[in-house]
Amino acid sequence: MKTVDGRQWANREDLIEHSGYGGTTLKRLWRDRRANGHPEPREIDGVMHWDLEEWARWFAQHRQRPRDLSGVDRSGEPDEQLPPAGQARLLGVDPARITQYAKNPPPEWPDPVRVEELRTRTREYRTRAQLWAWADNPVSGFGTKGGRPPGPDRKARAAQTPDPRVRLAAEALAAMPGRKAGEVAAALAERHGQSVHLWKRIITQARQEAQQ
Repeated sequence: MKTVDGRQWANREDLIEHSGYGGTTLKRLWRDRRANGHPEPREIDGVMHWDLEEWARWFAQHRQRPRDLSGVDRSGEPDEQLPPAGQARLLGVDPARITQYAKNPPPEWPDPVRVEELRTRTREYRTRAQLWAWADNPVSGFGTKGGRPPGPDRKARAAQTPDPRVRLAAEALAAMPGRKAGEVAAALAERHGQSVHLWKRIITQARQEAQQ
């Protein structure tokens, strides 16, 4: 972190630590800057730096963009492995979108749990749980291109379908008292998949709900 004229300037490693998101995600956000309005950097000692206050304000707005996730199919077994066509049905998108993701993945797009080698191509399988977590992750940008949220009952629908990962995080916190959030997140990531950074955010949510 650099301080210039009283303002803090962060390089990409600083932004990773500040935001809790991985380097790949932040690189993709920078790559798509024309579409998402990512702040411009300033070169300091030959390295790109961003005004931390400006970047944090932009990032908060980016995460809170209105999203429509009403087309996501929440049924089925979380561990079921889906081929590309099944992934498209779950997300409510055209199968061509999944093909595009394989060539140019969006932020946080999950790695396949299994790859099937065919004669002319490979077929990647992902679980329902992976796809639900990705769609729910604001950084993915999924559901934003449709514009405004579907209506006033959106929050009510969300309340009726609580995130089961929050319960898993609460149970892990109770089972591992005194452990740091990062340690609990690492254990959850190893047990249930998804990134450590994602589980850290879920742990924070679980703690907040426990205090309500």
